[in-house]
Amino acid sequence: MPATTRRLVSLGRQTIRVDRRPGVGDVPLLLCNGIGANLELWDPFVAEVGRPTIAFDAPGVGGSSVPVYPPTMRWLGRLVGRLLDELEVDRVDVLGLSWGGALAQQLAHRNPTRVRRLVLAGTTAGWTAVPGSPKVLSRMLSTKRYRSPEYLESIAADLYGGEVRQHPQWLREHGHQRYVRQAGTRGYVWQLLAGRRWTSLPWLHRLAQRTLVLSGDDDPIIPLVNARLLASRIPRAELRVVPGGGHLFLLTRAAEYGPVITRFLDAPAKDTHA
Repeated sequence: MPATTRRLVSLGRQTIRVDRRPGVGDVPLLLCNGIGANLELWDPFVAEVGRPTIAFDAPGVGGSSVPVYPPTMRWLGRLVGRLLDELEVDRVDVLGLSWGGALAQQLAHRNPTRVRRLVLAGTTAGWTAVPGSPKVLSRMLSTKRYRSPEYLESIAADLYGGEVRQHPQWLREHGHQRYVRQAGTRGYVWQLLAGRRWTSLPWLHRLAQRTLVLSGDDDPIIPLVNARLLASRIPRAELRVVPGGGHLFLLTRAAEYGPVITRFLDAPAKDTHA
């Protein structure tokens, strides 16, 4: 794995901003972020995970170009595959957070030999999911929280739950990462539309990768029942519930769950519970 690099990668008409960081291990961890989130938001987690990582801005987010037409999740999966080709990465572990969890599932489904292990955090099986409250989902339709720190802080407890309820200062300390490269309205809408007809439910039982499903029990956006569904359908999955964890537990509790994920990825093939 090379030293830390951040650059733009051209993939035909699409340009993707990528961040690669060194670490211990031969298989890098590919990080698929939540909707509208730029790669800087992974910083607290990357600092704790200890493995070589590859993070990227999804098309239309941060420093990546906006597609001409709304993409599908299948198209995005093929694009990330081309990105790995360009980076000369043959095999990866994949971690998907929220919206990125859908992309991670798509990658694992279409690349059964390229994706070694899979981590799904705070995510769903697509349009078949059990939704959060209408009030919360209505706020997810807007990019205002990525443009206004004051607005974000005013809704954060109800939107993200978990530790953010008791420690709003976390947003003041780490929220600046959201505004390094803001989510554009068209790119954000394109991400929403990517999941409009996508579901993994018909083929989850075909995923062969060892999978760790993580979910907070105080996630207003994606209720815990969705994680239970994923874990029950993926043959080699294990479910870990995060007590008191909200939608952003992977970032707010990075020091605790970075090592948990590292142990899962590094465990011998016969014992991923180590």
